[in-house]
Amino acid sequence: MNNDVFLQPHPDPWIELTRRYVTAAVRALPRAGLEVEHAWLDPRDPRDATIMYSSPANAVPWALVWDEETGWRNGLFESGAQGTRTQLSDVRYLGGRVLPSSADLISRLAGGVSEPRRQCRRASHLRDGLDDALCIAG
Repeated sequence: MNNDVFLQPHPDPWIELTRRYVTAAVRALPRAGLEVEHAWLDPRDPRDATIMYSSPANAVPWALVWDEETGWRNGLFESGAQGTRTQLSDVRYLGGRVLPSSADLISRLAGGVSEPRRQCRRASHLRDGLDDALCIAG
């Protein structure tokens, strides 16, 4: 895929709120020397998104998965598609809370950061400021 990846708008307005933030992450990967293969927004409860990528030195399909409860994780892509949950193996949670900046995300990914899985919030917490942050993120 070329470096001008575009995430398609999602028909569910609740999921669509995540598109700007995830698009910023998609666009940051090529700047780190990674090639984005495909990206999509996934189902709700929790809302999540997948970015499939590879590096010039390794054509193995890797994926970054973001969800609104735990933030970003990375691993080998096993299965997934828009509308279904992505399955990864060799999962590493990258930390940085739920909405790290794209620069922080890339730094954590490149640095091999691995933190314990931490649930920062619940998808049912509707008035905790996440949606407001998603509207300005990116």
